Amino acid sequence: MSSPEKRRRKKKKPSPVLPQSTTPNPSLPDDLILSCLARVSRLYYPALSLVSKSFRSLIASPELYKIRSSLERTESCLYVCLKDRDDDLNPLWFTLCRRPNRPLTSDLTEKKKKKKKKKSRGYALAAIPVLPSRGVHWSGLVAVGSNIYNIGGPIDQAHSSRVSILDCQSHTWQEGPSMRVERNYPAANVLDGKIYVTGGCKDCSNSSNWMEVFSPHTQTWEPVSSPGAEIGGCGIHQSAAVEGEIVIANSNGLVYKPKEGRWRRLELEMHLGWVWYSYCVVENVLYYYYEGEFNWYDTKVRLWKKLKGVKGLPRFARCGGKMADYGGKMAVFWDKIITSNGCKNKTILCAVIALERRSEEIWGKVEWHDAVLTVPLSYKVVYALSPTV
Repeated sequence: MSSPEKRRRKKKKPSPVLPQSTTPNPSLPDDLILSCLARVSRLYYPALSLVSKSFRSLIASPELYKIRSSLERTESCLYVCLKDRDDDLNPLWFTLCRRPNRPLTSDLTEKKKKKKKKKSRGYALAAIPVLPSRGVHWSGLVAVGSNIYNIGGPIDQAHSSRVSILDCQSHTWQEGPSMRVERNYPAANVLDGKIYVTGGCKDCSNSSNWMEVFSPHTQTWEPVSSPGAEIGGCGIHQSAAVEGEIVIANSNGLVYKPKEGRWRRLELEMHLGWVWYSYCVVENVLYYYYEGEFNWYDTKVRLWKKLKGVKGLPRFARCGGKMADYGGKMAVFWDKIITSNGCKNKTILCAVIALERRSEEIWGKVEWHDAVLTVPLSYKVVYALSPTV
């Protein structure tokens, strides 16, 4: 046998290649995917919803949040409402998320440009896919559990008793039980899981109209015996829930303690400190921002004190920011005007500040701050809330 014939015999036949259409396409069952998603921080959900339609559907499913609750994986989630100064009826809603990773580039020039820029911390505001909500500018907004309540406000330029609820799991709006009284620009606060709504009514002289309380558990509104407009005044500048009390700052200044059903005057020092500024309550401490400083109210000595240790934040307009309790930390949103190619826009910035009590003082540490959104010049942040989802 010739050597070429031997070589032909030894040569192995190539393995048959299966057509691509017959290659198996493995997929995970939905219950396993849900179990995995439930263990992921909700900061990543906006990016994960872009993977496929099925992922987007699973992320909005009630089953996912039941699993998150059973695994004790619920967390505070920041929601921000923006409004155009020329349009009170169509606010925009966003939630804080992590940016998807950007692809790497081999362009050396581009790399050098990026090094000169401040490194982003990887946070952004993602628009949430909800149906258009009604106006928020003259409403009272609060977060209870995984819901955001839009309470009162004008409808067709008239006071309203309407209550709309944003389900932050499915990002859908639904109508809630209406208030007893029609209100415009009421003050709304949450205390012990209940919503207290004050002022903004047409006839505040009736003591049973000035304040009412809503129980999400029973889905009912009840009147709260109150001093009425003669003492309380119908217009309210600011209000907050602090240490089991509803604090109301207006021309008179009042405090209501629901457990005792008792009213008292607000101390002058507290009344004057925060009325016109950005503020929030974190773990029963009232904070406000003014001209580059954060201050907090010490209820023991009844004095405002400076929040110590906060460094690295740029100054922003004293009334231009919005603050929120972010799971025991303080979240702050503000804006900055930027010019690009001759056009002016706004950059929305966010900072998260960790808080620590040391003896008789409270210290803050900036965990991160970042530009999270660019919007037209006419937009501004009007609400920042933190439901638990």
